[in-house]
Amino acid sequence: MAVYTDVAADELAEFLGHYDIGELLSYKGIAEGVENSNFLLHTTAGYFILTLYEKRVAKNDLPFFLGLMTHLASRGISCPQPVKNKSGESLSALAGRPAAIINFLEGIWPRKPNAAHCAGVGQALAKMHLAGRDFPMSRPNALSVSGWRPLFDAAASRADEVQRGLRAFIAAELDHLESNVWPKNLPQGVIHADLFPDNAFFLGERVSGIIDFTFACNDMLAYDVAICLNAWCFESDYSFNVTKARAFLGAYGRERKFSAAEQDALPLLARGAALRFLLTRLVDFLNVPPGALVRPKDPVEYVRKLRFQQSVASIRDYGVAASGLVA
Repeated sequence: MAVYTDVAADELAEFLGHYDIGELLSYKGIAEGVENSNFLLHTTAGYFILTLYEKRVAKNDLPFFLGLMTHLASRGISCPQPVKNKSGESLSALAGRPAAIINFLEGIWPRKPNAAHCAGVGQALAKMHLAGRDFPMSRPNALSVSGWRPLFDAAASRADEVQRGLRAFIAAELDHLESNVWPKNLPQGVIHADLFPDNAFFLGERVSGIIDFTFACNDMLAYDVAICLNAWCFESDYSFNVTKARAFLGAYGRERKFSAAEQDALPLLARGAALRFLLTRLVDFLNVPPGALVRPKDPVEYVRKLRFQQSVASIRDYGVAASGLVA
């Protein structure tokens, strides 16, 4: 989440007049994240989240995101629900941007995830994958391997400003992953594609909700698992925590078993996931709009994570026995 587009109080109050969520008491921008402009609203009816979808998010994709949240909730997944306006529409417009209001979920995201948090998010991710099996809409993953070269081209000329040798390092990894090694025939479905700690709410060590579905798409389910391995199972010094990985993968596998092909491919998928976030973070880090209330995330974090994933030989290096995870 972030704020790129400011909203005046009188403009917001007029906008909220089209909803039955009470009168505006206060609102504030949410600085975390990188994709859209988000505000916490406090009205006489309670708390809500207002999202303005910025130019990087295609308007035609918004029904997929909003519909997915509604579908998952109907299958028992705790996630935000779009609030319909008085005309029965979930999507509106504000400050020249497509806009939606969603309900507020209780809980906080873990600043220092422990093994119990990792187990909780593993179970929640697997349940989300199962709940999304009959979602009728589809959206391709624009940030899979075919989308990485354009990101690299956009940042390559300045990559070494961030870290010496970064351009050559990324170029070599991109060449490797593009050279017909990326898996193609693994189980597919709806994935979150951005389930970082700040997108998972907890009450204690219990997951109370999954938020921010603006990267959700159809892709390999194991790729979502790989994203989470990178996002949840490293320490602040970027060392890999095998205990966290074992808790995460074990909890996921108890809800949804991996195929043999998935467990064999997981180290490669984790390399690709690390490169994907290195590239998007690099582009965002180098292109923060003037005046935007946003904290760009450090791309160097994913250089360290990618170097670790390059060293992984099999799923056993994540601290689990392959036989226990395979269907």
